[in-house]
Amino acid sequence: MIKKHNSSDEYYFEEGCHITETSNSSDDEDVSIAQARVEAGQQTKWHYLQNTTERYVILEGSGVVEVGTQEPCAVTSGDVVIIPANTLQRIKNTGSGDLLFLAICSPRFQKKNYRNAAN
Repeated sequence: MIKKHNSSDEYYFEEGCHITETSNSSDDEDVSIAQARVEAGQQTKWHYLQNTTERYVILEGSGVVEVGTQEPCAVTSGDVVIIPANTLQRIKNTGSGDLLFLAICSPRFQKKNYRNAAN
């Protein structure tokens, strides 16, 4: 099976970024892949995914990621961030263009597992 990326499917998610679901369906419960886009100067809200591990694969741009109680860390193209299930997270775009990354979740992302936390 091949799932084609379609940038016209992008939508704004309450977390504070734009999402294009590349692969997220019940025929593949083990993993989901989405492309996330954070505009220049913007930051996602503090949030966590209940019972879901997430990985960011930075494709373009630069940012600062915060995961749990770890110190904020600069990220750029090629970096991978592993975020354990039930762990607070947010990412800020520190560049002048879009920050683009893949969000790979296991098991697959389901909105019912998304939890917004106070900023």
